[in-house]
Amino acid sequence: MVTSIVIEPDMQRQFHQLAEEAQRPEDEIIREALAAYLAADRRYVEVLRRRIESADHGEFASDEEADAFFTKYAA
Repeated sequence: MVTSIVIEPDMQRQFHQLAEEAQRPEDEIIREALAAYLAADRRYVEVLRRRIESADHGEFASDEEADAFFTKYAA
């Protein structure tokens, strides 16, 4: 399957520069970037799905746990 996309000029330059520096084809660099994005997004969606499922089952942090968390990580 062939799909066409528009890549902003600055991003295109970055892909081109990386391909030259790595001495690899630009399309290979772009495919790897897309694959890495999809893998990361899949992980995010799976974590989100599990958290929603937990919330649907009433699994929440207690008020004390939430307060302790925010106290510990407050800026």
